[in-house]
Amino acid sequence: MSPWLAPLPQSTDLPVLLPAAARVARSAVAERTAGSFRLRLHPAQGVVLFVLFLVGCGWAQAQVQPGQAGIIATLWKWTPILLGGFAFNLAISVVAMSAGTVAGLFLGFGQISMLLPVRKGAWLTTHFFRNAPWLVLLFYCMFLLPFQIRLFGVTIPVPDWMKATLGLSLPVMANVSEIVRGAIQSIPTAQWESAASLAFNRRQTLWMIIFPQCIKRMLPPWMNLYAILTMATVLTSIVGVNEMMSLTRQALSAEDRSGLLLAFYSYVLFWFFLYCYPIARWTVRLEARYAVDS
Repeated sequence: MSPWLAPLPQSTDLPVLLPAAARVARSAVAERTAGSFRLRLHPAQGVVLFVLFLVGCGWAQAQVQPGQAGIIATLWKWTPILLGGFAFNLAISVVAMSAGTVAGLFLGFGQISMLLPVRKGAWLTTHFFRNAPWLVLLFYCMFLLPFQIRLFGVTIPVPDWMKATLGLSLPVMANVSEIVRGAIQSIPTAQWESAASLAFNRRQTLWMIIFPQCIKRMLPPWMNLYAILTMATVLTSIVGVNEMMSLTRQALSAEDRSGLLLAFYSYVLFWFFLYCYPIARWTVRLEARYAVDS
């Protein structure tokens, strides 16, 4: 018999994937036993990050003129202001994520609605905002929304950060909608049939049986989306919001030293990495834990 016509092996094992699966399973067990996730930065990765920061600081220090403050002193001087802007980034991310999650839940439920107009409308809304560039949505919200609202004779200003937060919440809403739809449709149909046999209606089945099982499936991608949103909040600096990137440009303009560019932006990168990397590791831990337990 020709080797090209040889029968396929009957075993369902995947030897290429098993070592990685076993490693993830062992890591998940170890982290669950320890009660916390582990930062998996390899020494080489830490060395690369540290070398990049040193190169930026060294380049800036080499260009220091007599009478000018050193790079470390300059960074320390601007740190309180930059951290205030970073806190504003986090506030925008939390508000946008909260609003987008609430709207995305209802939009996701709309995608599985029994009513055709609701289902089609939710599908169209989801895919429109999910595939629209985030920066374009920001500009739309900044220029199409009013700068002030007059209500009962009182003029209420609409700040730029609020419009920017709304602009970021729209793609979050669409992505959460897809997360909800995928999680609900991943539940075996036997769950729906069992609930129907116990005289549960569709609303009761969805809220009391199906959706609670979806939470652990939704949590890892939801956390990953939040980390992406946090890093995307720097886009608001383009539309005039005074967050960390805007304050960094103002600090560089005030210092008027081109050698500080690499050091300052490396400093900004450090704070975002310090905040987002544990979220990414926690996401991987949850994915491994739920995959092992299921």
